[in-house]
Amino acid sequence: VQLQASGGGLVQPGGSLRLSCAASGSIFRIDDMGWYRQAPGKQRELVATITSGGTTTYADSVKGRFTISRDNAKFTVYLQMSSLNPEDAAIYHCNADVLSLEGSGTLVAGKYWGPGTQVTVSS
Repeated sequence: VQLQASGGGLVQPGGSLRLSCAASGSIFRIDDMGWYRQAPGKQRELVATITSGGTTTYADSVKGRFTISRDNAKFTVYLQMSSLNPEDAAIYHCNADVLSLEGSGTLVAGKYWGPGTQVTVSS
C-alpha cells in the first residue's frame, strides 16, 4: 500500500490550497484517514481526520478554515485549506488505516503514511 500526496505549494497569506492524497495497492478497505503537519523545529501535529462514514475532527487552530473530505471509491482524502496564514506553513502528511489483502488471502491491518507535501505561506 502506498499513499501519495499532492497539491502543496506557495500561497500568499489569506489564500487557499487543496491537498489530495491517494492510496493505492491491494486495498480491501480504508478506515480512518487524516492529515498531519510538521513545521521546522516543531513536532508533528494532527490537522484533521475523517472516518469512512464521514465523521470529522479538526485541530482547534484550523477549525472553520480547513475542510477534510474523502472519496471512498477513489481511496482519496482531501484537505481544503482557506484563510492560510504563515503559521500554517509546514510539510503536510496524510495517513490512512488500511485493511490490505495479502497474496495468501489474509487481511492485514496497517497504518500508512504518505511522504508529505510542502505548504509555504508567504507574501
